[in-house]
Amino acid sequence: MTDNAELIRRKQAINLAVVHVDPEAFVAAFPRWLEITAFISALRAGAAKPPADSATPALTPQQLKSGGVLHVAKDALFAFCMTASLKGDKAAIDAVERGLRELYGDDFPGAVALWSFRSAIVEPMSLEDHVGQAAQKMLNGEPSPPPMRAAENWTTGLRFLEKARKSNFPQEIIYPLALWMRGRWSETLEKGVAFLHHIEDNVPVLREVLDEPRNDEPFVANVLLKMAPAVDRELNDEAQGFLRSLARRG
Repeated sequence: MTDNAELIRRKQAINLAVVHVDPEAFVAAFPRWLEITAFISALRAGAAKPPADSATPALTPQQLKSGGVLHVAKDALFAFCMTASLKGDKAAIDAVERGLRELYGDDFPGAVALWSFRSAIVEPMSLEDHVGQAAQKMLNGEPSPPPMRAAENWTTGLRFLEKARKSNFPQEIIYPLALWMRGRWSETLEKGVAFLHHIEDNVPVLREVLDEPRNDEPFVANVLLKMAPAVDRELNDEAQGFLRSLARRG
């Protein structure tokens, strides 16, 4: 099949690999995801025709180096590394890298995504740098000191949310992010309230935020919106409006 039903089927497979941080499933789904997205893009651009046998064409070595395929590959691998980081699963990233090297060689599609999770980032400039810097601390088991922890957790949550919303895998990243944020802020409530600003005002707000049982985008946005004063983060009107819109439930 080469239609949107096949796209949905292949997307579901790679979605599950990302959200469950399953390296074997990700490596298996990765080539098929690149094939279907490249082919449907070509169909929509009028650069390809449906094959007679209805089979999605394999990608040629030249196509594997094309800008569109590399963009899709980087996005998928970056999403997997984000969810692996949220679970502190460095071995999963190593396993995916090994698997993709076996399939494509050292210069596999999307390999540049690993730079953010492996290379030293002294002064982050881009959103990917900020996500990568925070992710490396998670993967290496390096929590910040208690006085800084809540503020860094807040910033990490914001950066991951921003990056998730730019990805083809937003919900697959946001669900693990919500679980991670719930765990970090529950820890703050239990052990770190002394380091929050205006404790008497913000501890009841934190309790209320954590009472929400759903682990989704509105929960993530609400944590960021309501806990900004507790970590001395000033949100401008645009940022407040953005988070309020995400925190609103239908």
